[in-house]
Amino acid sequence: MSSPTKPEKHITNNDLMRNFIIGFSDGLTVPFALTSGLSSLGSSRLVVLAGLAELFSGAISMGLSSFLAASTDAAQYAVEMAREEKEIVECPAEEEQEIYDIFAEYGVHKEHAVMVVERLKGDPEMWVKFMMDFELKLTKPNRAGAWIEGLVMGLSYLLGGILPMIPYFAFKNTNHALFTSIGITVVILIIFGYSKSAIVGNPKKDSFLSACYTLIVGVTAAGTSYGIVRGLDSANPVRA
Repeated sequence: MSSPTKPEKHITNNDLMRNFIIGFSDGLTVPFALTSGLSSLGSSRLVVLAGLAELFSGAISMGLSSFLAASTDAAQYAVEMAREEKEIVECPAEEEQEIYDIFAEYGVHKEHAVMVVERLKGDPEMWVKFMMDFELKLTKPNRAGAWIEGLVMGLSYLLGGILPMIPYFAFKNTNHALFTSIGITVVILIIFGYSKSAIVGNPKKDSFLSACYTLIVGVTAAGTSYGIVRGLDSANPVRA
């Protein structure tokens, strides 16, 4: 008696997961780099105001960009689908041959694909869907979900960006706030870098490397920003 097969685990809502990762990663890195750089000027108020300005403008920009990208994908899919619907009516022989060509790419000979082709020809809707999936390799987007993707991107950017700024609300001394922010961000970068790799099923070694890469990127961005602002301020001091 064969043992029951275990259901395969697959990641669903890939677009939302991707948007969250991009938004949180950018939110964690960009505002952190900005506030780290501005902290060299010695004013917590300046850091908070500039950080919040960047945080909200960045979240809005990222959210709108994601929304527009998702809307564009939906529009492109609709155009290509209309073209395929027209082609199976006006040139069915060519479209039929394209099905055989697709099967040939997978090593399926024409004589073995005849029944499938005839079945598809008898159902124009499935025929078009087959061509969209295998010829054009386009996944049908959820037009109604475009605003959700934008919202996820924007909110994840806000979440990632506000965490490194918390110490600047708590400490008036920018050095105390900076080092506390660095400590918080380093921990979050490591956890986030590891988690975003582990959640898709990568082995622990790859997840650990992902954590290291994420940490290096964040620290490099912050250190570079701090050095540039400190250098500019030394050349031409800014009064906060």
